[in-house]
Amino acid sequence: MGKLQKTTQEMQDFLVQNNDLEGVYGDGKSIPIVPEIPITNYFADGIYLRQMEMPADTVVVGAIHNHLHVWFLLTGRVLINNNGEIIEHIAPCFTISKPGSKRLIYALEDSIFVNVHKNPSNTQDLKELEKEIVSMTMDEFNKKHK
Repeated sequence: MGKLQKTTQEMQDFLVQNNDLEGVYGDGKSIPIVPEIPITNYFADGIYLRQMEMPADTVVVGAIHNHLHVWFLLTGRVLINNNGEIIEHIAPCFTISKPGSKRLIYALEDSIFVNVHKNPSNTQDLKELEKEIVSMTMDEFNKKHK
């Protein structure tokens, strides 16, 4: 549990400050592509599914979610700090993520997540989807929700 004692923002700041180290990614301004944590994207009518595969002992600081959505843990076991509340999730399970959620995820085992987001325009442009689905800062989130 010690790896999750820092706040999500403190951990993000630490990772950004050390993103020159091997295996550390991100600038806090955009969602990084992380070779060790593959993302697979799926599209259905009005729906975008984002699958993330996390190896054991990896940490991810997520962006701030703009909308209510569902996510599934298909395999594995993780600890999640969601805005200060730490919960262990054991697959298979699912939960509902509220707007404003920013998660720090620590994979205790190899794990597979699937986030299910609305996609009313049926776009497959990931940059366009990310602008709609997430915010990178609370200021950005608050501006989108005025």
